[in-house]
Amino acid sequence: MDTSEIAVVGGGVAAIGFVLWYFFGPRERVAASAGAGGVQEVRVVVRGGYAPDVIVVKKDRPVRLDFYRDETASCSDRVVFGDFGIARDLPAFETTSIEFTPDRSGEFTFACGMNMMRGKLVVEDG
Repeated sequence: MDTSEIAVVGGGVAAIGFVLWYFFGPRERVAASAGAGGVQEVRVVVRGGYAPDVIVVKKDRPVRLDFYRDETASCSDRVVFGDFGIARDLPAFETTSIEFTPDRSGEFTFACGMNMMRGKLVVEDG
């Protein structure tokens, strides 16, 4: 192999490593904090993904997720919690609150309208 072939193989290996890290690497996990009236609250910033993308809440307690969409990309203009029958539009540069009370424990995926950006809601007994 000559130098250019080695560079191409090295670049390919680096790209594969990055993709694996991006999709399967460690996630930012945040437990909801109790706000006024015992409502579990988390602020989620939407910018090319969700931050945090793993949210931990307690079962049978009200939850408010404040999604702030910090971009105009069309993929992020909607968030869907399919297991809870919730779908909301997220206007750019605005905060949209989603309020519900999870009635079962487990791990539930939430995603953009195109199902490309994903997060996880972890509901624990509590």
